Amino acid sequence: MVVLRWVSRLFDDRYAWLRLSLLALSGVGYLLFRPVADGPYAPVDWTFATAALALCPLGVRWPFPTALAAALVFAAAGWLGQAEPIVPQVGATWAALELTLRAPMRQVAVGAGALLVGYLVDSLDELPSGLPTWLYGVTVVVGVPLLVGLNVRASHRLARQAEQRVAVEAQAARAGERAAIARELHDLVAHHVASMVLRVGVARHVLSGTDPRVAEVFDDLHSSGSTALADLRRLVAVLRNPALAGDGTGYVPIEPGALPEALAEAVHRAVKGGLAVEATIDPEVATLDTVRGLAVLRLTQEGLANVARHAGPAARARVCVRMHDGNVHWEVSDDGGGRGEDTGPRRGGDEGAARRGSRRAETGPAVVEGGHGLIGMRERVELLGGRLVAGPDGPGWRLRTVLPAGAGR
Repeated sequence: MVVLRWVSRLFDDRYAWLRLSLLALSGVGYLLFRPVADGPYAPVDWTFATAALALCPLGVRWPFPTALAAALVFAAAGWLGQAEPIVPQVGATWAALELTLRAPMRQVAVGAGALLVGYLVDSLDELPSGLPTWLYGVTVVVGVPLLVGLNVRASHRLARQAEQRVAVEAQAARAGERAAIARELHDLVAHHVASMVLRVGVARHVLSGTDPRVAEVFDDLHSSGSTALADLRRLVAVLRNPALAGDGTGYVPIEPGALPEALAEAVHRAVKGGLAVEATIDPEVATLDTVRGLAVLRLTQEGLANVARHAGPAARARVCVRMHDGNVHWEVSDDGGGRGEDTGPRRGGDEGAARRGSRRAETGPAVVEGGHGLIGMRERVELLGGRLVAGPDGPGWRLRTVLPAGAGR
């Protein structure tokens, strides 16, 4: 099996230049070091040998014309030459092999016929008395390259079929995984989100005369839940039918050019949740491609959610998104929830340590009960060629990264 695999690789199309270059070098070596018993070459023999060597590199791009020309040189050398046309014969035989490896079968048949005619012209003086020897020579000169070429060709076809079968099986496995994820999203996440939206709607109706601030919270919850439910449904549709992602009718969370407004909406929701947010958003982010734009939006949403979760609603957050030479410089930081040196526990105290540990738990794959926010952010950034840096910043915490230009294109 190892030998067959090595031979199959040797006759790969990528190595055609190497094969024909070695053939030409072996022909030159034969002409320089051939046995003296063969006698000296006449000028006509040198002419045909040189022509056969010159045809070798042409077989890389034009195997059919080269095979016909090599057979013609072989026939002419046998008819007009003074010595045995070894070099033209080997060149014509190898040209037939290259033709069998890479050309349509009709051209292979024509090339084999031309080689057979060339061998017949070269050995006319041996017939009919030397018919058995002639038949053996035909088998070696014409039959062997055809058999070897057809066998290698069949091996390559089987290898391609095996690769296609593996690709189809892998695609089917991915489709099964997407279908399973879609079912879970629909049956579990979407179900619960729909239930929450329904309950909030009922609460809005039952408590219609309550405090306006409570009504505002209900309205915000209902709006957020409805938006999340719509996004989940579009995502499930794309998971069920990935073709929707390619024609633009599927899951498109953010339209190109709408990123500044989407970022402003994310900041507004964080402010409504009680955070004090200072946002600096470069208007040029509207020129980002869809992939990087979605990454910036999701990083900002997760970063602000982390601030609210770990630093508390009393924290002050800062969001900075700017463009420089096509690169996206993104940063979200917080002040630790107002726990300065005089107002609360220090960063090195139990509360600060607990918060650092909670955040760092998200980056440790061995901690099952930890969240996956930072892990997902890091994976999203690395897919676009960047590196997420997360760590303490005084009493607070800072996340920052740079998404390279064109990473999502």
